[in-house]
Amino acid sequence: MDRIEIKEFSQFVGKEITGYYLAAQKELREGKNDFYLKVRLQDKSASCNANVWNNAQKEAEGFEEGDIVKVKGMVVSYKGQIQLTISKIRFADPSEYDINDFLAKSQKDPKQLADEFFTYMDSIKDVNLNKLLKAIFEDKEFFAKFSYSPAAKTWHHNYIHGLLEHTVSVARLCAFLAQQYSVSYDLLMTGALLHDAAKVYEYEQKPSIEFTNIGRLVGHLTLGDQLVCTKAAQINNFPSELLMLVRHLVLAHHGEYEKGSVRLPQTLEALVLHMADNLDAQTIGVQQLLEITPADSEWSEFDKLNNRYYYNYHE
Repeated sequence: MDRIEIKEFSQFVGKEITGYYLAAQKELREGKNDFYLKVRLQDKSASCNANVWNNAQKEAEGFEEGDIVKVKGMVVSYKGQIQLTISKIRFADPSEYDINDFLAKSQKDPKQLADEFFTYMDSIKDVNLNKLLKAIFEDKEFFAKFSYSPAAKTWHHNYIHGLLEHTVSVARLCAFLAQQYSVSYDLLMTGALLHDAAKVYEYEQKPSIEFTNIGRLVGHLTLGDQLVCTKAAQINNFPSELLMLVRHLVLAHHGEYEKGSVRLPQTLEALVLHMADNLDAQTIGVQQLLEITPADSEWSEFDKLNNRYYYNYHE
């Protein structure tokens, strides 16, 4: 039988399947009578929840989160959601599978995204801001990592080229918002292009998206601030106040302390950048959640980040 992708599981409800999938998340839980194992399976097409009800503790010892596993199980529909009830699960040797089956990629052309990115960069007329961006993004090794990287571990743009796609989307929004409101185009666009740049240091793909040690301990906002300061120091007479404003854009773009922001937005450009960043991240996150919701299900899976379900209507 040909490989069954997760997005096709709805066609196999009530049937037993066998295949190789990425164990993106793994959690041993205590139920009413015994332990059970909850696994989030993933491939390049989609993801779904799966459960091991029998011998859960023993099965949990056979693989780690982030491993590719071979599973055998029954496809079921539970409360309108497609899941897999696993009867067998084990670690899969790399010789058994093609790693490309598990690496989700942006559906956008990365070359076109890169061209659009540099078009926005070239549109910035302020000499110092333009020099700062070129010092960072004209480094071919850095931009190659930037272009390849995901934008998040789970919620939005969590796939190869996701960071570039998200950054360009935020830049598009900021280009419009700079015309709509009385804000500095050059400063806002600089923030749009720079705000998540240090995510190249925060995540690594192996094949699941994982935090690096420095990403977990320091984070991309602080790392981004460090990157900006390092590169600005290499530019003769970079204005100190301008540097402060750029740093604030990076450090405040999460908008709230509860969301990991180092500072609250305290300039108009920082506020607009946060809104644009959040609009793109939340919209794509919800879209991704609805994309894996079966067509005959009225509601999505529960969104833990925003504490809600989404109604799955069709026009």
